[in-house]
Amino acid sequence: MFSKYKKTPETAAARKPAAVVDLAPPPAAHAAKTVVRKAAQPAAAAPIDKDVKRKQRMGEIKLELHRALLDNLNLAALEHASEADLRQEINAISAEILSEKSIVLNREDRMTLNSELFDEVTGLGPLETLLKDDTVNDILVNGPQQIFVERDGKLQLTDITFKDEKHLLRIIDKIVSAVGRRVDESNPYVDARLQDGSRFNAMVPPVAVDGSLVSIRKFKKDKLAIDDLVNFGAFTEEMAAYLQAAVATRLNIIVSGGTGSGKTTTLNALSSFIDNAERILTIEDTAELQLQQTHVGRMESRPANVEGKGEVSPRDCLKNALRMRPDRIIVGETRGEEVIDMLQAMNTGHDGSMTTIHANSARDGVSRLENMIAMAGIEMPLKAVRSQISSAVNLIVQASRLQDGSRRMTSITEITGMEGDVISMQEIFRYQRVGLTPDNKIIGHFTATGVRSHYAERFRMWGYDLPSSIYEPIAAQ
Repeated sequence: MFSKYKKTPETAAARKPAAVVDLAPPPAAHAAKTVVRKAAQPAAAAPIDKDVKRKQRMGEIKLELHRALLDNLNLAALEHASEADLRQEINAISAEILSEKSIVLNREDRMTLNSELFDEVTGLGPLETLLKDDTVNDILVNGPQQIFVERDGKLQLTDITFKDEKHLLRIIDKIVSAVGRRVDESNPYVDARLQDGSRFNAMVPPVAVDGSLVSIRKFKKDKLAIDDLVNFGAFTEEMAAYLQAAVATRLNIIVSGGTGSGKTTTLNALSSFIDNAERILTIEDTAELQLQQTHVGRMESRPANVEGKGEVSPRDCLKNALRMRPDRIIVGETRGEEVIDMLQAMNTGHDGSMTTIHANSARDGVSRLENMIAMAGIEMPLKAVRSQISSAVNLIVQASRLQDGSRRMTSITEITGMEGDVISMQEIFRYQRVGLTPDNKIIGHFTATGVRSHYAERFRMWGYDLPSSIYEPIAAQ
């Protein structure tokens, strides 16, 4: 009946008879004991216990069917199969196996089971449902039995689970092997990306004590443009006009912020202002940037192999990028010794370069750059380090995730030079918080600080003569 994708008798391995999962009610004597035992428990616990047992039973059935599918399906032939054909084949084999085992399921359970089996064979198992849910921003797995998601900036516990730790490890291995990386006891953590570009990080035992830890930062299928971010309230049209002038006139920009504050999204949006005629090179640990220009060269660093050889660091990529005639260099995130090469690139003819760093404010961002230079083992006087930073970086854009889960561009700060041993800075725009609503939503507004841009003349010379009104402070409504 299923000859198209089913293994032939000659190539199929002899399948061992799997244990039948008994869905029938227990014998009378056993049932009596069960009733006596439950009578001592609170009445409210009965339905919860029933749901848990039903879920466990369905999990056992799915595990048996998945093993049987792997024994029956010709996985090589599936590479060229359409989704409709594969679903039909899985449904047919599933029905045959359920019949063989005398397992009876209602229509809804059968459809759910077939859908989960399809995800196991072709996708990422239990995670597939969450990956398809557009309302989910982050997926956080704390061991096989605990999966959280972030919706609208708030964490929620889901009822989705893995069968056991082996099931979770199999899905992790499926993801990392697809991008040529590995994770095991000798290398217990890994950064990778999914097919849709979503960021993936995993840490497995023995480093992860209570089961493997997985975090997935989902990227929206539709790239967010500046107009979208303005409509979402991330910043104002005046700030967008200023940023357009800053990017187009090739100011060096650092996007600063904490984890999940929207740094990469902001960097993607800012890159839309780059002229299509420019050659852009991007350097990342895991490729996440989604630039819309025609002339983009993408580079990705690589960890060492099992023998400890073959590592390609972000600094190696950056050094090589300088020899590839770039107009602009964009580093996904600066976090180590590559910082010195990044600053030198900004200082030596690659104006308009951009990167992101982890920091809570513009001033903290400058301090972090100083610390990274020190950690790189480069011995330079502090004044020389600060002079290098002040001449390389023109603008620091601060992105923040506020306590209500909203993401805002809370500050745009210009670096104007040195005053003695101190880097001089001036804030042009900020997000002014006013208070909280009864449901803990932040009340605030964007405003200019009243300080005219240090680069106003540069903007005018490049054809971006911004009206002086955008620098005027806005009173609270």
